[in-house]
Amino acid sequence: MAQISALLYLYVNVCCIILGNVALEYDTKAPEVTARGHFIIGGMFPLHQVHSVVLFFLMSFFSHRISVGSIVLLLAMMNAIDSMNKSPFLMDLDITLGYRVQDSCRDVSMGLRATADFIEQAKCGTGHASSTCDQPVVAILGSSFSEMSIVVARHLALDMIPQISYSSTAVILSDKRRFPSFMRTVPNDKHQTAAMVQLIKHHGWNWVGMVISDGDYGRSALEHFADQAAKSGICLAFKCVLPSTGTDEDLHSAFRMAVQTIYQNPKARVIVSFSKSSHMKDIYQEMRNEVLRKGQSMESMRRVWLASDSWSMASYVQGDLSLADIGHVVGFNFKTIKHSSFSEYLDRLEATGSNNTWINTFLQEFTMQTNISDPVSQVVKIIRENMNPATVLSVELAVAAITQAIASLCRSRDCKTPGNLQPWEVLEALRRNEFECHGRKYTFDNLGDINQGYDVALWRSIEGKIDVHDIVAEYSPQVSSFTLTDSNSTGLSKCSNSCMPGEFKKTSEGLHTCCYECINCTENYYSNDTDMDECMSCDKKTEWSPQGSALCLPKTVIFFTWQDRFALALLAFSGLGILLVLLVSALFLHKRDTPVVRAAGGPLTQVILYSLVVSFISVVLFVGRPRSLQCKVRQMLFGISFTVCVSCILVKSLKILLAFQSNIDMQGALRKVYQSYLIVVACVAFQVTICICWLVLKSPYKHVVSQPKTMLEYCHEGSYVAFGVMLGYIALLAFVCFVCAFVGRKLPQRYNEAKFITFSMLLYLTSWMIFVPIYITADGLYLPAVEMVVILISNYGIIGCHFLPKCYIILFRKAQNTSSAFREKLYQYNVKSTESFSVSGTSVSEKHFSKSKLSNPNGIPLFFFFFT
Repeated sequence: MAQISALLYLYVNVCCIILGNVALEYDTKAPEVTARGHFIIGGMFPLHQVHSVVLFFLMSFFSHRISVGSIVLLLAMMNAIDSMNKSPFLMDLDITLGYRVQDSCRDVSMGLRATADFIEQAKCGTGHASSTCDQPVVAILGSSFSEMSIVVARHLALDMIPQISYSSTAVILSDKRRFPSFMRTVPNDKHQTAAMVQLIKHHGWNWVGMVISDGDYGRSALEHFADQAAKSGICLAFKCVLPSTGTDEDLHSAFRMAVQTIYQNPKARVIVSFSKSSHMKDIYQEMRNEVLRKGQSMESMRRVWLASDSWSMASYVQGDLSLADIGHVVGFNFKTIKHSSFSEYLDRLEATGSNNTWINTFLQEFTMQTNISDPVSQVVKIIRENMNPATVLSVELAVAAITQAIASLCRSRDCKTPGNLQPWEVLEALRRNEFECHGRKYTFDNLGDINQGYDVALWRSIEGKIDVHDIVAEYSPQVSSFTLTDSNSTGLSKCSNSCMPGEFKKTSEGLHTCCYECINCTENYYSNDTDMDECMSCDKKTEWSPQGSALCLPKTVIFFTWQDRFALALLAFSGLGILLVLLVSALFLHKRDTPVVRAAGGPLTQVILYSLVVSFISVVLFVGRPRSLQCKVRQMLFGISFTVCVSCILVKSLKILLAFQSNIDMQGALRKVYQSYLIVVACVAFQVTICICWLVLKSPYKHVVSQPKTMLEYCHEGSYVAFGVMLGYIALLAFVCFVCAFVGRKLPQRYNEAKFITFSMLLYLTSWMIFVPIYITADGLYLPAVEMVVILISNYGIIGCHFLPKCYIILFRKAQNTSSAFREKLYQYNVKSTESFSVSGTSVSEKHFSKSKLSNPNGIPLFFFFFT
């Protein structure tokens, strides 16, 4: 064990010695690109990548290959500065810009070393720097990655040296309290994540995964995407954080776990990625390896990938896979313009050939590593294939902003004297001034950003090569919406299938809100859209819906309609009754002088008949859709008309009572008060008073009863007490008629009104006694029909008992409808009555009767009662 510890100690010491020697060598031989000018713009690009293992120190400080993307950025900066030096902004002032570019090597330590050098150059001419310093650095262009920019910005903020990044998008850099001198020509990731959320929402996806590279850039994007997605009802199925440092074994293990997480969530068909391009290449390779290990089809690895700006243009991530294997890649990139001087610059570079390869060591190194016969031509071709126009524009914007800020300050001072222009003054000018580039005007917002929105490109495979420039949508931050030019669907990514209209989402406790089951809406509830959280209630008064309904149905309005067969039958009986009454009325008018008509009541029979016509008409008002006036009229019409009828019958009943009253004093008193028409008017007047009070206090009205699927419209009586009083009053009159008529039930059969009155009133009272409990307890469509039936029974009872027997005698027994026949019957009736009637134990002779002029037992002629 001691031997192992000693060897380890020796190994670490050797490595430290080598590290120190390499660092010392780098301190004296660090490559850079410079160009002289009155003011220097510092450039920081990740041209090389430092190895992360100890064996690096035994090889070389730089990796063997230089990044083509960073070469593009370097050339873009050089071209932009050259263009600005030829512009009127600087030529009119006779000043020029130079540059000093250093390699950050994608390493924070190297970035800090470059930053220290820039700060030293920025202090030239201020008295704090050595006398051997070059021209002052007034602004820094860089860095590419947010992690590097955050570290650099903290140091530059101490001296308020403006830093403009062309691709660092972490949201934290917009915090001006922490990074006051940082600016950028691209929007922060908060806008990019918002754009992705909008796209996801547009396609109806709500179950997505997320893969990020560990660091400020990835974690900031994860935080803002998760927050914005939650507000839009989008759930994160998983999130994978890919480490940026570590041993090969640790990195491989982390990538394999991320791939397994992706495959364990097959419903998450959409994956948002804020990762480095190298990480995405490793992810795709590991996904293929996992598929091969499990013997599955390559189709199982297909997903929809939403690529952030960090790798949206890096088509090389596919490796040896095809786009069909990967699935769909939707890339988000900064907006660009079609016209740029950089393409012309590449044309000039290619045209001059090898004569220009000396312009900087980095380009020379890149040319050498191509190892081809015509290096310059091939280099330009490679640059064209790998350039990102949006990032090139961002570099050009940064250079234009710095140039015009310096020009605005130098118009009023002598800027050629060292120290007359300080970096913090350039920062202030950048913040407040508008600048122009490629014919357009730009300005930094209060966060120091320039937000033009995003282009959304769908990767396409053309002849085996991937085209990453096919723009299918544009995102505008001003309106936070998409303008789509390609609406092709790219798949479904949901934890649960959409709930259809008529259903609502029920989320199980402890699960994501995007994972749910679909439950049918209950009766009288509905949902008219997909994926509704709850069902909405119908207006239960006028609407209803069955279970699982997508809309509310209007309730069917029902009433005792004219088309109802039962109503038609009752109306037919009513019409028949009216016709029958009119025929009887005509017959009685024609035979008004005959004994039968005179004995039936004479003129009162016409009053009874026409009151029955009105009663039959009132039946019609019980059919059809209720109206307020109709509800008020129908009961009043029946009540008053039938009161008239019963009052006339009461007069006839009182006449019979008077005829057979054995008490002479009582008979005399009755004869004094017996005024037939006055009695009728008095009885009817009392009923009219009842009806008026009913209408004034609480009149009938149209009422609607809401039932589960229908709305029943009917006439509510308003006051059932008043309704009962009206019917009770008629019943009282009918009962009096019944009592009075019962006394005279033994009159001659063909002329006996008492029997018919008794039977008709008994029928009326019985039918209405049955009606009352039915009417009180029943409720429904046919409730009006119940009263119609009772009214018809009452009317037909009076017709059948009072008039039809007399019509039979008039039409078919004409011999019995004469005065002689009538007297004969009365004579026979008197004989029978006298035989059973004894006065002081003696009998009365037949001769006595003939002389008594057919008087009643009290000596009053019977003709008085039957012919008046």
